[in-house]
Amino acid sequence: LYFEPRYKRLVDNIFPEDPEDGLVKANMEKLTFYALSAPEKLDRIGAYLSERLSRDVARHRYGYVCIAMEALDQLLMACHCQSINLFVESFLKMVRKLLESDKPNLQILGTNSFVKFANIEEDTASYHRSYDFFVSRFSEMCHSSYEDPDIRTKIRMAGIKGLQGVVRKTVNDELQANIWDPQHMDKIVPSLLFNLQSGERTESRSPSPLQASEKEKESPMELTERCFRELLGRAAYGNIKNAVTPVLMHLDNHSLWEGKSFAVRCFKIIMYSIQSQHSHLVIQQLLGHLDANSKNSATVRAGIVEVLLEAAAIAASGSVGPTVLEVFNTLLRQLRLSVDYELTGTYDGNTNIGTKIIKAHEERQLQEAVIRTIGSFANTLPTYQRSEVMLFIMGKIPVPGVHPALTSTGSGPEGTRMIQIMLLKSLVQVTGFQTTNMLTALPSSFLEPLLSFSLTEDPEVRLLVLQILLSLIDRHDNRPKFANISSISDISMLKLKVDKCSRQDNLFMKKHGQQLYRHIYLGCKEQSSGRQHYESLFALLGLLSVELANEEVVVDLIRLALALQDLALSTDEGLPVYTRCAVHALAAAYLNLICQLTTVPAFCQHIHEVIEVRQKNTPYLLPEDVFVDNPKLASSLEKVEGDVLFLQSKITEVLGGSGYNTERLATPYVPQYTDEDRLSKRKSIGETISLQVEVESRNSPEKEERTPAEEITFETLKNAIVDSVGMEEQERERRRQVVEKFQKAPFEEIAAHCGARASMLQSKLNQIFEITIRPPPSPSGTISSGYGQSQSRSVPIYEMKFPDLCVY
Repeated sequence: LYFEPRYKRLVDNIFPEDPEDGLVKANMEKLTFYALSAPEKLDRIGAYLSERLSRDVARHRYGYVCIAMEALDQLLMACHCQSINLFVESFLKMVRKLLESDKPNLQILGTNSFVKFANIEEDTASYHRSYDFFVSRFSEMCHSSYEDPDIRTKIRMAGIKGLQGVVRKTVNDELQANIWDPQHMDKIVPSLLFNLQSGERTESRSPSPLQASEKEKESPMELTERCFRELLGRAAYGNIKNAVTPVLMHLDNHSLWEGKSFAVRCFKIIMYSIQSQHSHLVIQQLLGHLDANSKNSATVRAGIVEVLLEAAAIAASGSVGPTVLEVFNTLLRQLRLSVDYELTGTYDGNTNIGTKIIKAHEERQLQEAVIRTIGSFANTLPTYQRSEVMLFIMGKIPVPGVHPALTSTGSGPEGTRMIQIMLLKSLVQVTGFQTTNMLTALPSSFLEPLLSFSLTEDPEVRLLVLQILLSLIDRHDNRPKFANISSISDISMLKLKVDKCSRQDNLFMKKHGQQLYRHIYLGCKEQSSGRQHYESLFALLGLLSVELANEEVVVDLIRLALALQDLALSTDEGLPVYTRCAVHALAAAYLNLICQLTTVPAFCQHIHEVIEVRQKNTPYLLPEDVFVDNPKLASSLEKVEGDVLFLQSKITEVLGGSGYNTERLATPYVPQYTDEDRLSKRKSIGETISLQVEVESRNSPEKEERTPAEEITFETLKNAIVDSVGMEEQERERRRQVVEKFQKAPFEEIAAHCGARASMLQSKLNQIFEITIRPPPSPSGTISSGYGQSQSRSVPIYEMKFPDLCVY
C-alpha cells in the first residue's frame, strides 16, 4: 500500500468504509491542496478517479459513484484556473459512463456534473474534444418515456439542462465542432420544441396558477423556453437559418401549423430572442416556407401567414430587411393563388382524381389572414416605403387588356374581379398612415389608376376605392366624425380639427381637385350605390373641406353640391327614386356642413331655412329619413321645387358679399367628361382600354392613307345637320363592333393587327431617319462610287490617314 503513488493514496482516502457516510471532507481538502500544488498530476488523478468510478458502476456500488462525482466536481471548481485541459478528458469519460447507464439517478447525476463543468469558463481553447455523444444523449433524454411521470419529468429536465450546457460550452469556442451545424441543430431544436409542446398540453390540465407550487413553477416547459431563448440569443447572423429550419420542419412533420397557437408561440419566442437586426432573416425564411407550401391545404398556409403576421409586428423594432417588396410580392402571389384555388376547385388547374378537396371557406380565411398580414408589414415600414408599397400593389391589380399576365390563370373574369377586391382591401390596410405632404402620399401614378377603379360598375370595388382615399386624406382623425350623414344645426359638437392649408396641399388640389370632384359626381350617379357609398362620399367631401380646402376649393365644392342637386332633379338620367333622394340628402347634409365651416351668417341662414322647409314638407330629401335601415322615400319626385331647393343665385349673392368669387360661384359645375367617362356604364375597365385602342386606330397613319381628304360643301353641312342622329347611331354601332372585336376575337388576329401597325410605324421612322440623319464628315474625305458620284461615308479612326504633322 505504501508503495502506491501519493495521488492514488490521496484519492483512496476520500472514500469512506461505508458509502452512507459520504465524502471524507478532511481528506478531500488534502487531495485538493495536492492537485493545486502539483497541477501536472491532475490528469493522473482524473484517470484514477475515472477507473474507480467505472468499477463501482459495474459493481452497482452507487454510493461510491456519487462520492466519486462529488470529488470530481470539487476538483473541477478548485482547479479550473490552471491546466484544466489535463483533467477534462477523464471527467467527460466519467460523465459519459453515467449517461450511458440505464439508471435514471445516474443519468441525472452525470448531467448535473456536466452542467457544472459547462458553467466554467476555460482560459485556453480545446480542439480535441467532441460533444457529439452528449448532444445525442441529452436529446434522447429530452424525449424520455419513462413509466413513472415524476422520474420522466426529472430525466427530461436533465436532458434540457444538458443541452443548455453543451450550447454554453461550445458556442463561444471557435476551435470546437460547430454546434450550429444542421446535424446538431436537427437534434437540439426538435427536443426543445417537443418539451415546449408537451408542457403546453400538461399545462392545460394543471391546477390554476393560484395553486401552483414552487415545484410546478420550474416545469420542463419553462426550463425549455429559457434554454431555447438562450440558444437563439447566441445565434450570429450566419447561424439564424440553421436554428430556424428545424423549427419549420418540426411544425410541418407534426401538423402544428393548423392549430396556429403553438406555431405562433414558437415564433414569438424566436423573434423576441434573436438580435433585432436579424429579424428579417426569420421573415424571409417564413416567406420561403409559405411559397414551398403553396399547394398545401389552406389551413396550413393560413397558419404560416398567421405566424408571419405576429413576426412582422415584433420585427417593427428592427427592420423588415432589404427585400421589402419581396415580402409583399410573396403575399400577393399567395392571395392570387388562393383565389384561383377557390374558383377552380383544384391546386393544379386540372381535375385529377387524386387532388385534394378545396374548401372555399378555408381559402376565404386564408385570404383575410394574408390581407391582415400585409397591413401588419406595412405598419412596420417608414412612410416613404409605404408609398412605394402602395404603388407596387396598385401595379399588381389586374386590368383586363392591360395587365394580362397578372390576371388569374384559370378562374376567368370572376377571378379577376375577386383579385381586384383582395388587392384593394390590401391597399386599405397599407394606407392607414398619416403624411404631411399629400403630393407624396397620392402621386399621379397612384391616384389616376385608383380613380379609374371608382368608375367600374362593381359597387364593392367603388367602396374600397373610397375607403383608400379617405384613409390617405384624413390626417387629423376627423373621419369617424363624418361616419353618420346628418344635417345638425351646430357642427361644433363634432369637434373637428381644422388645420391651415399648406402650400403642398394647395398644389395638390390645383393638380388633382377636378379629378376628385368628377369622381364624386359620377359616384353619386351610380345606381348600384348604397347607403355605405353615400356615407363614404359624404366623408370624402367633409375631409376635403377640413383637410385641403382653401377659398377656391370651397367655391368648387359648393358648386359641386349644387350640381348634385341638379343631377337629382334631372329626369334625363333615369335615376331610380332612392338614388335621387340619396343625392338630394347628401347635397343638403354637405351644404349644411360647408356653410358652418365658412361662417358666413347669411349663407348659413339660407341653408337652414331650406332644411327647415324640407323637415316639414319633404323629409325624404334629408339624410335622417334616407340613410337609415328602412328609408322613407317619396312615391315620385316631380314636385320638388321652390323653397325646398338650395338656390345658386342666392348662395352666390350672400357669398359674394363676403369676398368670394361670384363669377365662379354663378357658373354651374359641369364635370369634365373624358372618353373614359362616356363608358361609365361599362362592366370593366377592359372596355375603356378597347375604346382607347379604337380611338388610336382611327388616328393611325394606315387609316389616313386609305381615307382621302373629304371635300366640304354646302350639301355636306346640310346632311350633317339632318342626319346627325343617324350618324350617332352608326358611330355607336361602330364603336360597339370594335369593343366586341377586342373582347372576342382570337389572340392571333389581334396580334396580327397590332403587328401590322408596328411595322408601319417602323417603316415611317426609317424614312424619317434617312431624310434627317447625315453621316458625320470624314477626315479622309469623300469616296467616289462606281457611277462617279461622290458618296460620303464615315471611316473608322484606325483607317484614317493623318498628315505627318498631326502624328506625334
